[in-house]
Amino acid sequence: MSTNDTRIYLASGSPRRREILEQLGLHLERIHADIDESVRPGEDAVAYTERLAREKAEAGWRVVSSCGLPERPLLAADTTVSQDGEIFGKPEDADDARRMLRAFSGRSHQAITSVAVRDGGKLLVKTSITDVFFKSLSDAEIERYIASGEPFDKAGAYGIQGKAGVFVEHIEGSYTGVMGLPVHETALLLAEFGFELP
Repeated sequence: MSTNDTRIYLASGSPRRREILEQLGLHLERIHADIDESVRPGEDAVAYTERLAREKAEAGWRVVSSCGLPERPLLAADTTVSQDGEIFGKPEDADDARRMLRAFSGRSHQAITSVAVRDGGKLLVKTSITDVFFKSLSDAEIERYIASGEPFDKAGAYGIQGKAGVFVEHIEGSYTGVMGLPVHETALLLAEFGFELP
């Protein structure tokens, strides 16, 4: 691949990931890659997140191969939120979102994002772990946020780049990692496949 070729496949429906990659100057073609996202017994949050990113990349690559699409790098990612060993995925409903937000209130948790890039037989994964510190949340704040509808498609029931940004006192790690695609780790991975960013 030429280093000035900026086309990649993206095995993700996340508008946040698409936006971040486009800001880096990449041209994306979305590939649909469904996998089973169930947590395996005894699997910790980092192992879980890395496995899902890897499996999404593998599933996406199977689509590329079976459809006879041109070979070029395919990127997949997964974000998980963890606290005290518990994995927090996307909330099932308002009660689940409420439970998650109450757990994070006045405490820290980890946002873990793994990025996988596959091209041909080469598959590489990098992971970003960020400590996120929430202020103490009132019941009214939690209810207003749930009513906004924003929590329901996000791991941990919040998006740092949206209304929940006001809940975050500070982070230690990658802001874009909490959003769903750590730019630094992503650039390092893509460099392994010949991309020169920015």
